[in-house]
Amino acid sequence: MITSRDNETLKLVGKLLGQRKHREATGLFAAEGEDLVGAAREAGIEPVHLLVAGETVDEALLARVSTLPHPARSIAVYRRADLPTGARDLCLALWRLSDPGNVGTLLRTADAFGASVAVSAGGADPTAPKALRASAGAVFRVPLVDWDALPGRRLALVAHGGEPLDHADLSLPLTFLLGAEREGLPDELAADCPRVTIELPGGAESLNVAAAGAIALHAVHARRRAKG
Repeated sequence: MITSRDNETLKLVGKLLGQRKHREATGLFAAEGEDLVGAAREAGIEPVHLLVAGETVDEALLARVSTLPHPARSIAVYRRADLPTGARDLCLALWRLSDPGNVGTLLRTADAFGASVAVSAGGADPTAPKALRASAGAVFRVPLVDWDALPGRRLALVAHGGEPLDHADLSLPLTFLLGAEREGLPDELAADCPRVTIELPGGAESLNVAAAGAIALHAVHARRRAKG
């Protein structure tokens, strides 16, 4: 059992939870909580290290490195390379989304609709603690796609001025491009593909990017069901 705060594994966990540069340098990330650890196990992804309060590490020491309001009783370290990869026929491509909570929520949404996810350079880390929690374990099931390998046609999901989503060609394979929370998609990225807009009958000017992504994926699902 780990009983020293100077233990190297415990130090590693603290660095992985605290700073993206350590996750990028090592190719590792840490997941907090029994739900996330269980989701990885169910997906067949084995941890590099598994710390369990009272079993493999002193409970107070694990609480010191945990980032949760109520300290996690389990924290595991995983290899980024062990996460699922490869395109599906439906994909959400996230252009420079800075909020890890939105990235995690979109991973969870992609999981619900059988889609994959691509995260551009400059975007939030999908293995950051906040993203992992928001994904509810979906990060261990949803393939992460390279930006240069997006499947099928591309539709740029924009807040205003695009063809109504309800009228767009949603046949597969298909990738939705979603832009950063404030700036949206740059013109050069959306220039070579059709633009689609979710029509809003109410008073809101626009939608949160995670809500927009969910609506877009549901629209594809509904269209396929309608066609039988």
